[in-house]
Amino acid sequence: AFLGNIITRAGVHLPGNIDYAGNSFDSFPNGWAAISGPDAISGSGLGQIVAFVGFLELFVMKDVTGEGEFVGDFRNGALDFGWDKFDAETKLSKRA
Repeated sequence: AFLGNIITRAGVHLPGNIDYAGNSFDSFPNGWAAISGPDAISGSGLGQIVAFVGFLELFVMKDVTGEGEFVGDFRNGALDFGWDKFDAETKLSKRA
């Protein structure tokens, strides 16, 4: 969230429109002003964001298989990217 805020304040936005009304991503303000204020996204748009994050929290971002090595390990035996080849010290330094 922090880096996303920094990037948008620097003027970098996604191209195209965010809705069918033709509002572009850069037509909305940065930070808290994007959800409260005169130029904020609509309440239904905010509701969609909250519902999507809630869906991810409840159904996707969890340790389904019980194979997690540490808190926040959501690989579920599917993704590795070389993690299992690191020694214990390297794993600890990457999680710190």
